[in-house]
Amino acid sequence: MSETVSLQKRIQQLKKLQADLPSILSEAAEEATKRAVETAAAATPPKEGTGRGSAYSGTNTLTGELKAHWATDSKTAPEQTESQYKTILANNMEYASYVNDGHRMDRHFVPGLYVNPHSGLLEYDPAANTGIVVGTRTAYVKGEFMADKGIKEYRKTVRAILDKKISEAMKK
Repeated sequence: MSETVSLQKRIQQLKKLQADLPSILSEAAEEATKRAVETAAAATPPKEGTGRGSAYSGTNTLTGELKAHWATDSKTAPEQTESQYKTILANNMEYASYVNDGHRMDRHFVPGLYVNPHSGLLEYDPAANTGIVVGTRTAYVKGEFMADKGIKEYRKTVRAILDKKISEAMKK
């Protein structure tokens, strides 16, 4: 008799879990995407210890604009389509893929590129009657793999949240 009661109790728990599953999945997807955005942004230059004289010094690398675009370009609120919850980890800056994946640096002349004598920063002005040769120090710039780090954090977080929520729901 006690086995029947125990089995009936488990069936009720599973039915309740099934009813709660859409909200559990939605919450897990949103929270995991927020953590992925934070992780990707933390892995994006400028990072601690970067600045003038580092590998990242120059226009567009000290402003934090690339880092800020993870939050503005990503969609953390889940969009439900049939049985799927879709969120997006994105950075739409033109050069984001080069920083993420790495890129080759061929030695070439760039008209309008110069070192600002006042700030010491690398700047670009297409109207300037100057230019410099770039790609002289490094043949390849390593990638930061910010998106991969964000995806890894998403997977870790979504598993932890789902394990916790399902465990809590099964105890009720």
